[in-house]
Parts: sequence; structure tokens; C-alpha cells
Amino acid sequence: MPITPDDKNWTWVLERPCPECGFNASTYPTEDIATFLRANAALWSMLLAAPASDLRRRRSDGRWSPLEYACHVRDVFVLFHERLTLMLTQDDPTYPNWDQDRTAVEERYNDQDPLLVSVQLQTAAGVLADTFTGITGATWNRTGRRSDGAHFTITEFGRYLVHDPVHHVRDVRQDLPGLI
Repeated sequence: MPITPDDKNWTWVLERPCPECGFNASTYPTEDIATFLRANAALWSMLLAAPASDLRRRRSDGRWSPLEYACHVRDVFVLFHERLTLMLTQDDPTYPNWDQDRTAVEERYNDQDPLLVSVQLQTAAGVLADTFTGITGATWNRTGRRSDGAHFTITEFGRYLVHDPVHHVRDVRQDLPGLI
């Protein structure tokens, strides 16, 4: 069954806490981003060790399965590394558009191997964390923008990034309480 595409502009999480997950991106310490990425990937690895039948089941029409959320987070980590690299190597780049919902369908997220997704997610989180670890000083002020015009410094970009996997761990915890 198809999921209704999420067309919200989530950049507001940089201004106020998310009422759904409670995460406050505006105050998140940038020096903790790399550590967070590795710890979050470890949570997903624990989750992805659950029986595949639990991981593939959608609990409601409007939500992805836990496996689909894990694939999405993996791809967010890959995408954000690409975008961060652009911000570090180009002046105020514009990122290509990414349709997360179309990607989920085209890449058949719910048919992927959970153990392979776990390894890929760990790897993507590590590469992204390593890149964030190397950022110092004024580099945090470098900028980039999405194709819709949303503009970020690397500081804002990192804080915006952290909200996504925090929010999706919350989603999965609601679907599979006690698992993570």
C-alpha cells in the first residue's frame, strides 16, 4: 500500500522543538553530531536484528515499516554526506532535489535485506561522522541550499540532520515497543 508523500518543510525544527519527538535542534551541540551519528546507527543495528516479518510490517496506512524507516535513515546519511561534501568544497552550493518517497518505492525499501541495510547504515553513519569530526572553526559557517531555496550553514545543516534519525527512532519505537 502506498504511503502518502510527506510534503512538509521540516526546516522549522531549527527554530523550535518538534512536538512529535521532542527533539530541539536549535540547541543541539554541533560537537556531539559525530558521536550521535555512530550511536544512532548502533540503535538501528539492534532494531534490524529483529525478525524480518516484524521489520517489514506497516502498523498503519500512513507509516512506513521499521525496515523502510531504516533504509530511509541509511539514505539520509548517504545524501547528507554528499551535501556536506558540497558545502565543504564549493561556495554556497545548491543540492539536487531528492524525493524520499519515490526513492522508497523505486529502491523497494521493504524488500531489502535487513542485515545488509544494517551494515550499509553503519558504514554511511561512520563516513558522515568522520566528515563532521573534521569540521572546525569558521568552517561551521559555510553555507549550502536545497533546490527549494532552504538555506543552511553547516551548523544548521548538522542540527537539521540529527532530527531525522531521532524522529524515526521514535516512530519505530511506537511500532515495536521494547525493541530499542
